[in-house]
Amino acid sequence: MPRSHGSDIDKLIQLLAKLPGLGPRSARRSALQMLKKKDSVMVPLAAALNDVAARVQICEQCGNVDTHNPCHVCEDVRRDQTVICVVEEVADLWALDRSETFKGLYHVLGGTLSALDGVGPDDLNVAGLISRAASGGVTEIILALNATVDGQTTSHYLAERLADSGVKVTALAHGVPVGGELDYLDDGTLAAALRARGEVG
Repeated sequence: MPRSHGSDIDKLIQLLAKLPGLGPRSARRSALQMLKKKDSVMVPLAAALNDVAARVQICEQCGNVDTHNPCHVCEDVRRDQTVICVVEEVADLWALDRSETFKGLYHVLGGTLSALDGVGPDDLNVAGLISRAASGGVTEIILALNATVDGQTTSHYLAERLADSGVKVTALAHGVPVGGELDYLDDGTLAAALRARGEVG
């Protein structure tokens, strides 16, 4: 089959195709657009990728991804230090923060409990959450996990683990649809779910 471009461009297309939402065809279109706008898009993008790759870290306090450790969220003294919102993944943290409704701190579990996938409590950042709850000063923990079977199982497990902490444990209201994932919800739905949260247990 004849080739219309070199191996370096092929490599770029193959790497782009690995990104979520980009198949081979979309990757080719994206690569071509970058090549057409080399100075205004491709060169700045390459520099930004290099900078982030060199500086990206996992926040030791909450598990967020940032170029600072602790991350910008944990360092923000304007945030309510008494409330922690627990999420499955960093994408969920970003989605909730984008709604600009929640002004407290976050805790990223790194997934959910799943017997089928062999994911247990030791595979998640559960110990860090228990430690933060026991450190004093925290009055509420919001369980903002996806409304899936694994998400609900994890919420119940965390509620049991936190029962003796003296911290109020709440969960998002049912404005989050069953089977829905936080990263795909609109800002209004997220805001309503946070406002209508209820106590667990």
